[in-house]
Amino acid sequence: MAVNETDPAGEYNIICRQGDTFTRGVTITTAGTAYNLTNATAAFTVRAAEDATVQLALTNGSGITLGGTAGTALITATATQTSAIEAGVYTYDFTITEGAAVTTFLVGSFTVLGSI
Repeated sequence: MAVNETDPAGEYNIICRQGDTFTRGVTITTAGTAYNLTNATAAFTVRAAEDATVQLALTNGSGITLGGTAGTALITATATQTSAIEAGVYTYDFTITEGAAVTTFLVGSFTVLGSI
């Protein structure tokens, strides 16, 4: 029997400018209902390629603010953090951890435009 699986992670490509504060808000839902993030931790990781050196790592209290039962997450990188990333195209993922379960909710390209 053949089984077709799809990646449950949403794909969203991001563009930010080097040296600017980067902020994105997301709402996580499952079947139209807000995902309860009350006991969760989150990570937003940018790399040059899969399994490559981390260019930016944000977590709860350090760039990510979770909104509990509203299912919201605010992702923020400071101007200093984006200044440290060379202009180019990278990949990122946004994961939620609850206990031992890790789920990737977002993936995509993370393009950094050079500053003037």
